[in-house]
Amino acid sequence: MELQTLTYIVVGLTFALYIGIAIWARAGSTKEFYVAGGGVHPVANGMATAADWMSAASFISMAGLIAFYGYGGSVFLMGWTGGFVLLALLLAPYLRKFGKFTVPEFIGDRYYSRTARIVAVICLIVASVTYVIGQMKGIGVAFSRFLEVSYDLGLLIGMVIVFFYAVLGGMKGITYTQIAQYCVLILAYTIPAIFISLNLTGNPVPQLGLGSTLAGSDTYLLDRLDQVVTELGWHEYSTQARLSLTNMFAYTMSLMIGTAGLPHVIIRFFTVPKVADARTSAGWALVFIAILYTTAPAVAGMARLNLIDTIYPESGGNLAYEERPSWFRNWEKTGLLQFDDKNGDGLIQYTANAETNEMVKVDNDIMVLANPEIARLPNWVIALVAAGGLAAALSTAAGLLLAISSAISHDLLKGVFMPSISEKQELLASRLAMALAVIAAGYLGFNPPDFAAGTVALAFGLAASSIFPALMMGIFSTRVTREGAIAGMMAGLSVTLLYVFQHKGVMFVASTAFLGDLQPNWFLGIEPNAFGVVGAVLNFAVALTVSRFTAMPPADVREMVESIRVPARTI
Repeated sequence: MELQTLTYIVVGLTFALYIGIAIWARAGSTKEFYVAGGGVHPVANGMATAADWMSAASFISMAGLIAFYGYGGSVFLMGWTGGFVLLALLLAPYLRKFGKFTVPEFIGDRYYSRTARIVAVICLIVASVTYVIGQMKGIGVAFSRFLEVSYDLGLLIGMVIVFFYAVLGGMKGITYTQIAQYCVLILAYTIPAIFISLNLTGNPVPQLGLGSTLAGSDTYLLDRLDQVVTELGWHEYSTQARLSLTNMFAYTMSLMIGTAGLPHVIIRFFTVPKVADARTSAGWALVFIAILYTTAPAVAGMARLNLIDTIYPESGGNLAYEERPSWFRNWEKTGLLQFDDKNGDGLIQYTANAETNEMVKVDNDIMVLANPEIARLPNWVIALVAAGGLAAALSTAAGLLLAISSAISHDLLKGVFMPSISEKQELLASRLAMALAVIAAGYLGFNPPDFAAGTVALAFGLAASSIFPALMMGIFSTRVTREGAIAGMMAGLSVTLLYVFQHKGVMFVASTAFLGDLQPNWFLGIEPNAFGVVGAVLNFAVALTVSRFTAMPPADVREMVESIRVPARTI
């Protein structure tokens, strides 16, 4: 069966599954809409959390970034997984014990202030909207290539699917849909990796294949990759660092604390029955995430080697442009792969030298999706990868949109402006807010801002600089006051945004290349996408300083903070 027909069938079946689950799991109350009724099993919640967490950035972009950054790409692996450890140990159980629906609700009650709740909503929306841009791009890219429709039409189809199961089912529908989406995306990621590892090394375990010798040779795969990239002018793949040690540390920390502060991930831990279940589900989420994250370096290294070996075949010489393979032609149609015959010889020159390099665009985001085609895997594997990429983007987009709509309907409308509305009215408002959030996200997907490159990392930086410190101080300090928390959140968010916008002209380059010392005006050499950790430090400093000069929180608030941290076997 031809690839396009098979892709339509596989993607269509997965979409039918998601819609069927949404109808079955339709939310009938605000508790079901916001936290799936609070009765999700820890293992199921761990799987749903993994799908919610592993976005288009994890499925499509991460291996592509590692493929071109090499060793420097480890910041994404360490930052994103390390953040889950912080979340499991320092936030999830305490927030679950608090027993409310949303992150802004906790901040509003802990800091005894509607203003604090409103500021938290603003921080949440800024971080979540920034994050959702990347998911919309992932949806458009996957559709445009594999269903051979325009980017705009692909994005529109994705919006309709998300609209249906998110608006209808809320957190209840999203939870069970995400479990199905996890199964789809993990199979789509690991099956091609197993095939390619077998082809290259004879080892069916990709994690082991990356450190194995090439089939029929005594040369290790990484040694061969180091050799080919250095011959073409790039740094060694296995030792290439990202910018400076300071920048790499800042980037990793920003991703870690940003992970622990992402509202759409935190809200998942409100859906389990008990506090102990919050820790357990976080542990299961790490297990499910590790399957993909330990596979990603192998996918990245093998994809980079396959790409170069395609352009420089073993028969010797360069590949003639007219003889380029079908996968090359297909990705050229999307504009994500571009060739410019600079010397007019009809051969493809792919080097690190900008003056002679004729592969003028090789988008990071195509590596995972194109990898099965480059390796000439069966069409059903390629179709499965398309379904997996869409599942990853749709699952995270739904979680983000729910976090945004909950902040609007529950925290602003019910919590601040119209506290007397009934549950039925709040549920209607939640669905309307979700519908508006879907439309707004689609608009941003069709018209991304000029700093859209690196938006996922930027979203983590915004969450790190605004939400994470407020949660940490709210749980572990009885002295931080409402004035301190509000000032800290505003300072952290404002400084991070100002730094990003000041350097937005270099955002794209910063997210796709190694700049060395080309940006001397960066603060301590830290690139914009890594600046969230500096914003977080400022947030802590401002909040603690202001709190020293303002009145202590009320006694009942201090007692509440103490009670959140006291273990209780019955809760």
